[in-house]
Amino acid sequence: MTALVTFDQLPAGLLELEAARLHERLSGPTLIHLSGRRPEPLFVAVLLHGNEDTGWEAMRQVLSRHQPHGLPRALSLFIGNVAAAREGVRRLDGQVDYNRVWPGTPDADRPEAAVMRQVLDEMARRQVFASVDIHNNTGLNPHYACVNRLEPRFLQLATLFSRIVVYFLRPLGVQSAAFADLCPAVTIECGKPGAARSETHAADFIEACLNLASFPSHPVPPQDIDLYHTVATVRIPEHIDFGFAPTAAELIFPADIDHLNFRELPAGSVLGWMRDGQACRLAATDEHGEDVAPHLFDCRDGLVRLRRRLMPAMLTKDARVIRQDCLCYLMERVRYPA
Repeated sequence: MTALVTFDQLPAGLLELEAARLHERLSGPTLIHLSGRRPEPLFVAVLLHGNEDTGWEAMRQVLSRHQPHGLPRALSLFIGNVAAAREGVRRLDGQVDYNRVWPGTPDADRPEAAVMRQVLDEMARRQVFASVDIHNNTGLNPHYACVNRLEPRFLQLATLFSRIVVYFLRPLGVQSAAFADLCPAVTIECGKPGAARSETHAADFIEACLNLASFPSHPVPPQDIDLYHTVATVRIPEHIDFGFAPTAAELIFPADIDHLNFRELPAGSVLGWMRDGQACRLAATDEHGEDVAPHLFDCRDGLVRLRRRLMPAMLTKDARVIRQDCLCYLMERVRYPA
């Protein structure tokens, strides 16, 4: 990984490049500071995962629109994993996840963590106004926002993007959690990459943030938010071979499993089954890192059933993403105000 590169203006021709070609102008993670009429900058992170290019496409729209007349607010744009974007993958084999090495990470000794700390310190010095990290999903999911604090300013920012808001504390080392110490911070999830509607939605949200003078201090009206809390991260143990029906794999999931995302599933719902009927123990950890799989799953008779009513998010059929990250997150609805 190369050191952080910074610019005080857009490199010539950068906006003409799609994500897969950014390596032609950028040597690695890059922080670009642009001036605006309001001096406290909006921070936007894109391409922390190389195959999630909606953020970059949205920023191309926003910056092209404002080039003739300037920005309403200063903007600091962080472009993350350029090398993975070149290959169209979440991260390269041997790379760390660029959204797991921000301050608060257990991998603080990694060189990537030093780069993210440098970015955070620089944005603290510049008195950052708000932070937006733009992502895509590989499975079927609605557009939604994620926050790490249940405070009015954070939820006001989140609901500018979507009424669906997810509160989470794990995984550690994510960008939004690091910036939450400085300003309202949100992660926006924009569905699958490559959709023009998603790029426009993200661009419109960034426009709204750039034009904000301040954040309302009052709570979001309860009728304007659907709030969920992530209670567990679910992973498949490395020794278990898995696949999607029809398959001869050891652990089998339905072919349309990602259709279960953001559906509240009753207790007893089947998520998968073992080919030979043996018990399967998925790995699941709560927001404190504790093993909660026995409390969430009933794995008798070769079936993987939920023990209580839960809602999955980020279920995907991309086996590489599952191995690099997780099978899904499990959530519960939160009464708001919480």
